[in-house]
Amino acid sequence: MPNGTTTPAARRIAAELRALGSPARAAGAARFFRTGPGEYGEGDRFLGLTVPQIRGVVRAHRGLPLDDAVALLHSGWHEERLAALLLLVDAHARSRSDAERRAIHEAYLAHMALVNNWDLVDASAEHLVGPHVAPDDLALLDRLAAAESLWERRIAMLATFHHIKQGTFGPALHVAERLLGDRHDLIHKAVGWMLREIGKRDQRVEEAFLQRHLGRLPRTTLRYAIERFDAPLRQRYMTKA
Repeated sequence: MPNGTTTPAARRIAAELRALGSPARAAGAARFFRTGPGEYGEGDRFLGLTVPQIRGVVRAHRGLPLDDAVALLHSGWHEERLAALLLLVDAHARSRSDAERRAIHEAYLAHMALVNNWDLVDASAEHLVGPHVAPDDLALLDRLAAAESLWERRIAMLATFHHIKQGTFGPALHVAERLLGDRHDLIHKAVGWMLREIGKRDQRVEEAFLQRHLGRLPRTTLRYAIERFDAPLRQRYMTKA
């Protein structure tokens, strides 16, 4: 796990977050994010904050220099890492400098080992990876999708949400196909989620993918993907699977 914050600014933010913690919420979060031995979040530690509390602290520290945000990302506390990622996402969105946005993206890629639970991935990949992937150059997503790390594979899938929201489905369909053989439930859910998001925008595109790969789709992926279909259509897909 990360070893702690290393700059004065990062330590100040960490102190603000720790002052808001709740041991009871921390215990619940540890169970929810599967931190037990052999579970996907093994060893993670929680302060017991709500997401609105974390976002409130983040709003108060907008404009934090990149080095300080990265220092905070090295914290051993889950909520401090989430705050760091939200600060990076905010800085990336607000920046008018391509060089600054590229620096944030590269810092994120260099520290992906610290983006080590599904909520951390989901809060950041779309914003810090997606905009830096051209729809006709998916080499980075291919590398992430083939990674040993569960979290890098989920980053690959969630990064494509950026393109989906722009009406470009190719990257998501490409990564989804790459991940169909993945054995982890969190990848099955991520693939199904992104397919569902495609279907919200163009159900014909989603169904074409489902029909082409129906025999290979994990049931969790299929359930997530067809969640918004009408009941008879959902039943037909689940019967065929």
